[in-house]
Amino acid sequence: MFNAEKVKNDCVAWIRDFFENNGKGCNAVLGISGGKDSSIAAALCVEALGKDRVIGVLMPQGEQHDIDMAHLLVNHLGIKHYVVNIKDAVDAVLSNIPEELEISAQSRQNLPPRIRMSTLYAVSQSLNGRVVNTCNLSEDWVGYSTRYGDSVGDFSPMSNLTVTEVKEIGRLLGLPSVLVDKTPIDGLCGKTDEDNLGFTYAELDRYIREGVIENADKKAIIDRKHKANLFKLQLMPCFMPDKEDI
Repeated sequence: MFNAEKVKNDCVAWIRDFFENNGKGCNAVLGISGGKDSSIAAALCVEALGKDRVIGVLMPQGEQHDIDMAHLLVNHLGIKHYVVNIKDAVDAVLSNIPEELEISAQSRQNLPPRIRMSTLYAVSQSLNGRVVNTCNLSEDWVGYSTRYGDSVGDFSPMSNLTVTEVKEIGRLLGLPSVLVDKTPIDGLCGKTDEDNLGFTYAELDRYIREGVIENADKKAIIDRKHKANLFKLQLMPCFMPDKEDI
């Protein structure tokens, strides 16, 4: 059975150890979307480091319909935050791509998260920071992240925890339920995560932890997505010449 209290405490200790060994005195810098993952990652960092060493960056693309949730989170935690609207940057890239190159819908959807990550690193590097990756195991399992966008960071507190487990920890951290239990929306095309995926996180999490799923079609979808997206979780393949040739 998942021991949320122990895992939460162990994760907090792990974050402290990371900063002790990889940036003593540095700040934790993370993108704040108003969703459960960024909210819980921020709360873990506050418990580990104190609110004065956690900095949130809100990065709407023009108007963001749920930006109030992001403001609720930073105000609840009492952390310093900055707002950087990425709309002009996204528009500038798209408007400067040659007309003969037809940009795919997927490219348009993944450009904003990649610009957000570049923005996050610019802020972090200017504030003696380390970038927090906010992904969880469930999303990583099926490749539900943008490579070189939200999939990266300097350290990842939750990438070995399922959505169900992350939410349990969020409740222990005393976050408002509206943040922990908010219906996750991908932030790319406006659909809910579960609409896009074709299965629920509860089904996915049980399959990950117990190997059990009743619906054969959903099992096939999960297996296919997992296999197709394993490359996202691996280091970039590098050619290695034979030793005698170098």
